[in-house]
Amino acid sequence: MQLGILLFLIAAGLTLVFGVMDFINLAHGVQYMLGAYLAVAAYKLTGSFWLTLPLALLAALACGLLLEFLVFRHLYDRDHLDQVLATFGVILFLNEAVKAIWGAAPLSVPVPELLDGSIRLMENFNYPVYRLALLAAGLGVAVLLYVLVTRTRVGMLVRAGASNAPMVAALGVNIRRLFMIVFGFGAMLAGFAGIMAAPILSVEPGMGDNLLILAFVVIVIGGIGSIRGAFLSALLIGLVDTLGRSFATDIARLVLPPSAANDVGPAIASMLIYILMAGVLFFRPSGLFPVRSA
Repeated sequence: MQLGILLFLIAAGLTLVFGVMDFINLAHGVQYMLGAYLAVAAYKLTGSFWLTLPLALLAALACGLLLEFLVFRHLYDRDHLDQVLATFGVILFLNEAVKAIWGAAPLSVPVPELLDGSIRLMENFNYPVYRLALLAAGLGVAVLLYVLVTRTRVGMLVRAGASNAPMVAALGVNIRRLFMIVFGFGAMLAGFAGIMAAPILSVEPGMGDNLLILAFVVIVIGGIGSIRGAFLSALLIGLVDTLGRSFATDIARLVLPPSAANDVGPAIASMLIYILMAGVLFFRPSGLFPVRSA
C-alpha cells in the first residue's frame, strides 16, 4: 500500500497532464527526484522536517512552473514523438544537474522525531510510525484531490479539458493558463511524493526513472485522465508488485525444483504488473475508469 500511495502521488499529476493536455511528459519522474533533493537541501538549511516540507513543496512547484515556462509550453502543439524526445532530454539534463550540485552519493533526510519509532500491529510485527503517516498523507491528498476535481470550478474545467480541450478553449477559457495550473499542480504532487520518500528511501540521481514506468502502467490501467482510476490502480499495482516479489519464488517452488524456482520466480514477479496491464487492456482498452468516451 505504501508503494501504491507513492505511485498515486506521481501518477495523479501525470494522468492530469496527459489527460488534460495530451502531453507525454517523460520528465515527470525527475520532478519526483527533484522533490527529494529539495527536501535534502531544505533540511540542511532549516534542520527541521516540518519546515522542510512546505519549503521543499513550494520549491518543487516553482521548479515545475519554471520547466513549463522554459521548455514544456513550447511542445504542446508538437506531436508526441517530439514531446518524448524533448522530455527525455530534460531527464538527462536534470539527472546530471543533481549530480553536479549534490554529487552522485546517496543522501537522506532524517525521520522526524515526532514520527520516529513503531507501532505494534500484531504479535511479532511492528510497523514504523512514519510509514503509517505516509499512508495517511497519501490518503489525505487523494481526498483533497477528489474534492478539488469534482467540487470546484477549476476541477470542472480540468474535467472538461480532459474530455474536450478544444471546446473548452472555444468557450473562452484561457487554455494556456489552465495547462500551466495543471502542470504546476502535477509537479507539486510528484515533488510531495519525493519529499515524503526522502526519509525512507535513498535520494540519488535517477531515483524516479523506475517509478515513472510504474506510473505510466497505473494511468493506463486506471484510465487516462481519471483520478479515481489512478488511485485504485496505483494501490492495485503496489499490492501486485510487492506480493509478487515477496511470494513468487515460494509459489514456484511448489511445482519446480529450488534452483529453477529461484530463476523463474523473480522473472515472473517482474512481469506481473505488465501481465495485469495486458489483461485489463484486452477487456477494457480505455482502462478501468476512462474519462474520454470511445
